[in-house]
Amino acid sequence: MEKPERQKTGKEGEDFACAFLRKKGWKIIERNFRQAYGELDIVAKSLDKTLIFVEVKTTSQFRPDGVRPEDQMTRAKISKFKKIAEGYVNRYPKLVSEKMGFRLDVLALTRVGNDFIVNHYENI
Repeated sequence: MEKPERQKTGKEGEDFACAFLRKKGWKIIERNFRQAYGELDIVAKSLDKTLIFVEVKTTSQFRPDGVRPEDQMTRAKISKFKKIAEGYVNRYPKLVSEKMGFRLDVLALTRVGNDFIVNHYENI
């Protein structure tokens, strides 16, 4: 059975996001970490050893209504994202550098042909 288009676009966006972050020198620690109350798309370490949780929002094209992928990050979604990240940190505290801590980022991707336009929001 073929995946619905939305799931396919989401997976392609996450695959692209991992490649994008690796090109920046980041190490991908985990993908699609699931907890009872939600999922983390990407858990990574940046060059300076900061633990970073990345939420990936992908659209398959520019929308005529002007809604961008990052517009999907409502206050409620950000709050849930933070809760899931804190749960991860509590579960794996050794991954967090005392000096650098952790942060929450959003990668907003819009597909254009075979590529993506990337908007990277740090420390949301």
